Amino acid sequence: MELQLNEQQETIVDSVAKLCAGFDDEYWFEKDHSGDFPIEFHKAMADGGWLGIAMPEEFGGANLGVTEAALMMHQVARAPGAMSAASAVHINIFGPHAIVVFGTDEQKQRWIPDLVQGNLITCFGVTEPDAGLNTTKLKTRADRSGNGYVVNGKKIWTSTAQQAKKILLLARTTAIEDCKSPTDGLSLFYTDLDRKYCDIREIEKMGRKSVDSNEVFFDGLPVPLEDRIGEEGMGFRYILHSLNPERILVGMEAVGIGQNALARAVKYAQDRVVFDRPIGQNQSIQHPLAESWMELEAAYLMGLKAGYLYDKGLPCGAESNATKYLGGEAGFKAATHAVMTHGGMGYAKEFHVERLLRESLLPRIAPVSPQMILNYISERVLELPRSY
Repeated sequence: MELQLNEQQETIVDSVAKLCAGFDDEYWFEKDHSGDFPIEFHKAMADGGWLGIAMPEEFGGANLGVTEAALMMHQVARAPGAMSAASAVHINIFGPHAIVVFGTDEQKQRWIPDLVQGNLITCFGVTEPDAGLNTTKLKTRADRSGNGYVVNGKKIWTSTAQQAKKILLLARTTAIEDCKSPTDGLSLFYTDLDRKYCDIREIEKMGRKSVDSNEVFFDGLPVPLEDRIGEEGMGFRYILHSLNPERILVGMEAVGIGQNALARAVKYAQDRVVFDRPIGQNQSIQHPLAESWMELEAAYLMGLKAGYLYDKGLPCGAESNATKYLGGEAGFKAATHAVMTHGGMGYAKEFHVERLLRESLLPRIAPVSPQMILNYISERVLELPRSY
C-alpha cells in the first residue's frame, strides 16, 4: 500500500479543492441561515464530472475506486462547506452502488446517467423510527399488486427528500416470521418519490440546515416491478455492499471537517494577542491542537488503508468501521478545540467554528453509532463474546 498519492489522485485533490474554493464562508453561512439547498454547489460538482467518480465509464462515470472517492469527499468536507457540502453530493457516490453491482443493464442505462450528470437528486430510505440500527426489524411493507408493488410505511432521517425525485428504498416483502433468517424478506427498490403517495416532513435539526432531513410516510406508493433491484428478498444483502464505502467516505469527511476547524484555530492562536503575547505561545493552547493534528492524521491514514483494501477486493470491514470511528471522534474533538481556542468568539457565528462543531457531530452519530462500531471490533476483530 502506497502512502504517497499518485499523480491522478493528486489531480483529484487539487481540482476538487479549487472547485470548493469558489464557495466561500459567506456562501455556506447564508445557506446555514436560510436552509436553502446548495443547488449551485451541487451543479458545479455535477458539471465537473465529480458525481460519477466511482460510476462505470459506459454510463458517464470515471470508473475510479473508493479511495479516489474518499479523497474527493475529504476535500469537499475540508472546504468551508463541511458536512453541508458533503451531504449534498455523497449519496451519489455510495448510494447507487447496489444498482451498479446488482442492477440489470436496462436499469443501469435508465438510472445512472441522470445521477452522474446531476439531472436529479435522489435519497436513501432505510432507517425507521422504531427500528434504528436493527435493520432486520423494518416495518415498511412492499406488497405485490398486479405487475408491481404497493408500499406502505414510514422512514426517518431521509436526507435530501425535499429535493429528491427518486428514492433508493429498502422494504419488507415477506413477513419476518415467514423467513428462515431475519435478513431475508427485505427487497431493494429504486423508484419515483411520488408526492401523491408520500408525505414528506422536514425535521428541524442542530446543523447541516441546508441539506434537509425528513420523515417520509408512504401511503399506497405504487412501485413497478422493473424498479426492483435484483431478486425479491435479497435487499439486505445488497445494501451491505454499500456499507463499507459509506463508512470510509463519512470517516474521511469527518477528518476534513476537523482539519478545517484545526486550521482556523491555529490561525486564531497565532493572531490573537492577550497579555502582550499570542495565545498560541501558551502550551494550554498548543497541546490540544497538536493532539488533534495527530488524531486527524491517524484517521486519514486508516481511511487510505480501508479504501485500498476495498478497491483490491480484500476484507475491509474492520478498517472501514475504524475509519468512521476514528474520523468521527477526531473531527469532533478538533472542532471542540477550535471553539475553545477562540474563547468567547468561538461561540459567535462570524468565526464559523461553531458551525463546524455542529456539523462535526453528524459523522459521530451516523450512519452507525460509535458504540456499535466498538461492538463490531470487539467481536469480529478481538473475537470477544457478543454483548447484545
